[in-house]
Amino acid sequence: MDPTSLQIFLTVAEQASVTRAAKQLGRVPSNVSTRLQSLEEQLGVLLFSREGKKMTLTREGHIFVAYAKRIVTLASEARLALRQANRLETLRVGTMESTAASRLPPVLARFNEAWPQVSLRLTLGATQELTKAVIADELDCALVAQPADQLEWAMSDRGQQPLHATRVYQEELLLILPPNHPPVRDAGDIQPTALAALEPGCTYRRIAERWVRLAADVPTVELTSYHSILAHVAAGNAVGVIPRSVLDGLHWAADISVHPLGTVDTLLISRKDRRSDPLLGFEDMLLASTPGVTPSLHPLS
Repeated sequence: MDPTSLQIFLTVAEQASVTRAAKQLGRVPSNVSTRLQSLEEQLGVLLFSREGKKMTLTREGHIFVAYAKRIVTLASEARLALRQANRLETLRVGTMESTAASRLPPVLARFNEAWPQVSLRLTLGATQELTKAVIADELDCALVAQPADQLEWAMSDRGQQPLHATRVYQEELLLILPPNHPPVRDAGDIQPTALAALEPGCTYRRIAERWVRLAADVPTVELTSYHSILAHVAAGNAVGVIPRSVLDGLHWAADISVHPLGTVDTLLISRKDRRSDPLLGFEDMLLASTPGVTPSLHPLS
């Protein structure tokens, strides 16, 4: 008593005709008749009285209609549930390049092991563009930067969309100096005439620009990677900005000195109306990867 035969029975009952039912189902009439006969043999009753070309339900046929509908509906629900269970869900995660390089690899490995049914898709970008993508529901969450001593959010034009934010990392931001550069006490001690940094939406760049321009109108050289920033600094062409975790991971051989610019929080942000179970699991793994960081919430809404 398969669902296909039951659907054929219900269609014939509705059309009161094998020919019309076959046309609706895209089958040949002989196939429909054979299926009905097989079903009647299984049940041991006649479901239709055949009066010429018209198919009329018998008393047993009328009783069976309700059961056939229930069985077909249950079979459809079962197929849908199995498709949903096997469907690969996607978690869209935005991240700064520095976080992707220095923090995420072990977290991603653990997440893939704990959530095999979830495909995690990474998008690299700067804080400002990542925040816009979360608000627009183009990303499920993003790892962005905000100075630890500031309550202002890194993007003032975020609109009225309420965001949830949890501090998951704290980075020590550094100004890196060319070899043999004299010690730096304040921005007035900077000798190179340029700052090497990433794209304009980068919070680290904004912090460094504010600091160095306390003394002079220093132009920014926009580069595409921390390796290129280090190369510019090593050549004596600029000072640069980089988190300590990234600098430590690059194992740079040149004799570069550093000056601390302060602590910057890395926040995991998401829309308050889009906090799925995989997202909560990802957040928990980020917090577990740095047990020394207090997961405080930031006032984003």
